[in-house]
Amino acid sequence: MLFGRDGRVLARAQQEFRQIFPEPGLVEHDANEIWETQSKVAEEAVMQSGLTPGEIAAVGITNQRETVVAWNKESGEPVGNAIVWQDRRTSSMCHHLQRDGVESMLRRKTGLLIDPYFSGTKLRWLMENRPEVARLASRGKLAFGTIDSWLAWKLTGGRKHVTDMANASRTLLYNIHERKWDRELCEFFSVPVESLPEVVSNSAVLGEVSGLGCLKGVVIGGMAGDQQAALFGQACFEKGMAKNTYGTGCFLLMNTGREPVTSENKLLTTIAWQVGNDVSYALEGSIFIGGAAVQWLRDGLGAIQSSPQVETLARSVEETDGVYFVPAFAGLGAPYWNADARGSLFGLTRGTTTAHIARATLESIAYQSYDVLKAMERDSGIGMRELRVDGGACANDSLMQFQSDILARPVVRSAQLETTALGAAYLAGLAVGFWKGKEEVQEAWAASHRFSPGMDGQRVEQKLAGWKRAVDSTLAWAEMG
Repeated sequence: MLFGRDGRVLARAQQEFRQIFPEPGLVEHDANEIWETQSKVAEEAVMQSGLTPGEIAAVGITNQRETVVAWNKESGEPVGNAIVWQDRRTSSMCHHLQRDGVESMLRRKTGLLIDPYFSGTKLRWLMENRPEVARLASRGKLAFGTIDSWLAWKLTGGRKHVTDMANASRTLLYNIHERKWDRELCEFFSVPVESLPEVVSNSAVLGEVSGLGCLKGVVIGGMAGDQQAALFGQACFEKGMAKNTYGTGCFLLMNTGREPVTSENKLLTTIAWQVGNDVSYALEGSIFIGGAAVQWLRDGLGAIQSSPQVETLARSVEETDGVYFVPAFAGLGAPYWNADARGSLFGLTRGTTTAHIARATLESIAYQSYDVLKAMERDSGIGMRELRVDGGACANDSLMQFQSDILARPVVRSAQLETTALGAAYLAGLAVGFWKGKEEVQEAWAASHRFSPGMDGQRVEQKLAGWKRAVDSTLAWAEMG
């Protein structure tokens, strides 16, 4: 995507790449295919825009966090497929680590929990299960990185092996207080420190593009993991500002300012960004199944033909008639973190229709978001004034209105829904003076719609009580298994 100074999209191109599922619970990507598709869409977007490399101020990179790649520093070739953030192959390893009582130490240093979601256990698995990885490590020729590192390596022709603070803080290897790779953690996960990338600011000139003709000579000005980039793109620069990205999952981040906040409610403490000498921290809650629940209605139940039809179907009934859906297809994320939970439907009667289930599905996205945001308020001691929203599912007016109703807070939809890419562009542009400061970015941010709470408070409490019963029952089922 190419952005102008006013934050408008000048050109865009996109292309799918394969999702590889070797076994149930395993998810992989071909790192070379990611580079090839990114090269093609970059060329296509630049061609659409009619710009020359000399007219492009900087390149920003944003990526799905936690996905890891191992490659040969000499040849630049990946060693096998990348292991994706969704991959659950290290579940058993995580259970062992939890039983060994090391989670408090890891949490103290990294702000994270022990879960297959994060990169550290994936890297340990690679060291133990791919002989070529261990062999390259022993010879000092191994490079480990998340996708931002892989793209920076390829864009610079192998000259730069870097990552940013936001991505590093998601690896279980980075001390978010000392802001450096932690040697004790690296040894714990059997990861050679020398194989890891240099950690750099989110907004700084990192090198020049040499590996892609359409951008040759353009500087790389910044990088950020997708959710931190979206928080920046939503101009959530002040302490207490929060955003929710409604995608396949939902990711909620609250800016907590210059000091990390330790969560008592199983949220993640993470670095939001570094711009100049200022480092901002955030609390994060991850909801594994958001829009993916709507996809299940389409692909699993055949209740709708396309995802946008869910709003019409849900609106055909005024209430769920007591139906609650807990979409724990991949376990429950924050604030529960139960990997064994499974999807559950409650309150079915002979009168239940697909419309009731569709409405319950949409409401489940809002309920899960409510749980996380309330946990954030408890942890931070900050009462959120409004929730800024982006992502594909936030185009659903019914969902956004219900979200506002149960939060009893305004929900504000950004005029630019591609806030992840915009955030990466802002970070890169700030590094080269394309934008003069965060104040200029704040002025460019605009809302397209503001949803205000309108549901009776007693009705809200009744619905939230029903949701809590449904979640408690789902967790009880998991414990019985």
